[in-house]
Order: sequence, then C-alpha cells, then structure tokens
Amino acid sequence: MRWILLFVLMPLSVGIQAQQTRANIVFLLADDLGYNELGSYGQTVIQTPELDRLAAQGMRFTDFYAGNAVCSPARAVLLTGKSAANVAIRGNAGFFGNDRWEGVALDRDEFTLGEMLKGAGYQTAFVGKWHLDNPDDVETWAWGHGFDYAVQEQWSARFGGREFPPQRLWVNGDQEFVPYDYRQYDGKDHFRTDFAIEFLDAMDRERPFFLFMSYRAPHSFEGPLRDTDLYADRGWPEIERVHAAKITLLDRQVGRLLNKLEEMGVLDNTLVLFTSDNGAHFAAGGHDLEFFDSNGALRGGKRDLYEGGVRVPLIAYWPGRVEAGTTTGHISAFQDLMPTFADIAGVETPEQTDGISILPLLLGEEQREHEVLNWEIQLSGWFQTLPDGGFRQSARMGEWKAVRYGVDSPTELYNLDQDISESSDVADDHPELVQRMNRLFESARTETPGFPYGGVVQHHLSQDRYQAE
Repeated sequence: MRWILLFVLMPLSVGIQAQQTRANIVFLLADDLGYNELGSYGQTVIQTPELDRLAAQGMRFTDFYAGNAVCSPARAVLLTGKSAANVAIRGNAGFFGNDRWEGVALDRDEFTLGEMLKGAGYQTAFVGKWHLDNPDDVETWAWGHGFDYAVQEQWSARFGGREFPPQRLWVNGDQEFVPYDYRQYDGKDHFRTDFAIEFLDAMDRERPFFLFMSYRAPHSFEGPLRDTDLYADRGWPEIERVHAAKITLLDRQVGRLLNKLEEMGVLDNTLVLFTSDNGAHFAAGGHDLEFFDSNGALRGGKRDLYEGGVRVPLIAYWPGRVEAGTTTGHISAFQDLMPTFADIAGVETPEQTDGISILPLLLGEEQREHEVLNWEIQLSGWFQTLPDGGFRQSARMGEWKAVRYGVDSPTELYNLDQDISESSDVADDHPELVQRMNRLFESARTETPGFPYGGVVQHHLSQDRYQAE
C-alpha cells in the first residue's frame, strides 16, 4: 500500500508483563445482517463457512440484542455502554423544528470504548462505518474518540460522499484520504480488511490491541459487485444474488483476518466477537428478507422493535477460555460489551454504562442477569411519513416482551418462550404486567435533544433530503 500507517504509541499505564497477559479484543460488526443469515443460525442457502467454523469453535448466543434497530443509535449504545433509552442518539436523525431533520453526532465529550481501552494501554484501531459524527467536526469522528488508528468513510459532499466511483476512506482525521473503486475488490470489506492487516503489521507486538472492524455488508447501498459469478447459477433476482454474495464475501474477509491473526501467533490470546448492528434490512423494490428467510421465525426487520429488528447473532471465540461448541440463551445486549471489555482490560467499569459484564459467562462462571432490557427509537422523516410520530418502544423482561408503536397506541405483550414470532398478543390476559411495562416505558429513560418523547407526528420531507443510513 502506498499510504503510511500513522498511530501514536501511547505511554504504558501498566507494566509490559501485565500487558502481554491481557487478551487482545477483535470486534467484528456486520451491517444489517439478519438473525438467520449465517449457517450456524439456521441459514441453508447462503454460504458462511468461516463464521460457521468460528461458532463451532466458540460460543453462540441465541438471545443477544443490538443497541437499537437502525445504524446510528445501535452504534451509540455499543460505543458508550448506555441503553437505547439513555444514550443521546435515538435514531438516524433527530427533529429540530421547522421540518428540519438532522443526523446527530456522538458528542465530542462522550466517553467511548476506544477511549477506555486506549487509557488501559491498548493499541486501538477502527476501520469502516462510524455513522456517529458531524462531518465538519473531526473530534466526533472515530479519530477523536480514542482510536489510535482510524479509517472511516464520509457521506458529506465536502468529502466526496456517495460518488460511484471513486469512494474515499479517511485516515486518522480529515487530512489524508484514500480514493478507491470498490469494484476492483471483492466488495468494500475487502479493501477495508487491507487496512486492518496493515494496522496489525505495524503495531507493537508487546502490547495488547483492540481492533474494531465495522463492515459494510450486507447493507443495501453498495452498487454492483466485481464478482458476477457467485450464486449466478441459482436463477435468483439480481438483487437477491448480490445480497447473498455480499454475505459470503464478508465471510471470506473474516476468514482472511482470522488467518492473519493466527499467522502472527496472537489468536490464542484474542477474544473475537462477531455480531450485527441491527436486524435484516428490507425495503419496497429492494431485498426481500423472506427470500432467504433472513430472520427465521422472528417478526419484522430493520427499524422494527419486534425481535427481527433487534435480536442479532453473537459469536464469541476465545481459544482455551470460551468452551468450544457451546450455545447460551443468556439475555444480553450491546451495552454489556463496555463492562465486558473493561473486565478483560483490568480497568474499572465506567459508571455511565447500563450494561453487565458477560465475562463470567464466557469463562463458564456464574453470570448476573438483566432484570429488563428496553429500547426506544425515533424514525426519521427524511423520506417517509411518520405515523404515530415514528416513535417506537419495546422491552424484554425474562420471557416477556412488550412493544408499543406510538405512546397513544395499546401496548402489545408476547411470551417469547411460547411465541418467538410475536404472533399472539396476550396483553389482555396480563393487565398488571402491561401496566408495569408502560411505567417502564415512561420512566426508564432520559430526555435528549432532537428525540422528544412520543416523537413528532406526521412530518414528511421530500426525497432530496434523504441521506444514506
């Protein structure tokens, strides 16, 4: 590669010997991958051999949840450890009056996973989709939030966003960018994995590292693929062939990265986690989530607070620490990753988090459980009308799941142990539980600018205000 890897080796906060014994962390995040789109989760058509192998050698979570049902708020939960109803970002855009919808950046003062691990002496790298920034404020980029090495895309016109081709990846802020035509690669994630490998080659082998790979597949806005042969013999509509191909090509890049870690001799001391930022995407005229049974028995998909929008795969692999071939039904979510990583790094869990460390579970020890998980989302009015203000809430309490689309709408109640598809509303049979859930919807949250409680009813803006999600 013709660019130079630039990241600062920070002063050590603990001794070298202690640092060498702490596990590395590799976090792999797919974009809009459905619960049933991996072979290890039930997919029978799309091929994912590398991730299936990872699941067979590690732990598979059946009841793991994304931070939210769409990109920005889900990632905000992940980076801050705050729940969907407490984090500042509750949708891909907030409403600020006068028909003005805007993307909301992660505040430059917000404390993140990157800053926590960097302060613990880890070398930190972020590669891929950030989706939490103000394009004109680098302090809100990954580079400004604790990542020594940060490579990310930008959609703003100032940065050449949404040009096909070329596209650009920005390296360590806005002073250096790398233009590329992704059609010369096996998808965007091929090119991005090149950056991850360069980071691994240049880092200090005597110190632990945190690598956050934020992939782009199988998100819908990708354009054509270089590989026109993959699944070409199936007779599928082209949009479905491309969808399946993106997942298989992503799987290959995961395998490529794991092979690199193994060649370096660091894989045995590395926790690898793979998950998705929300449930499977679908849209009129686009990919049909039923074509490959992308969410299996789960109801809904991206933007829904039914299970199909927020329940996602999680695979945990850690040789010699996580028992191979295990499956857990432990109920956990994105906010649990910050305290988990804090435990692994040997630092105090930040007070801000609503999560519970799952390190005991990974190590086969007694695990504390959540009493409740809750979500709220504000749909944007960039390109759609918003019935009931586009405001949605849900909560899970043990086997019970409550869903409310609009604060004036009745609360639905489902028993997930008996009805994972959320097809039979039993709210009338459990009025006291419904009241409890409603109180939780109203009280277990904080106010945040741009996302008023209950949403903004029936706002509609024209297509030219659309921004990629």
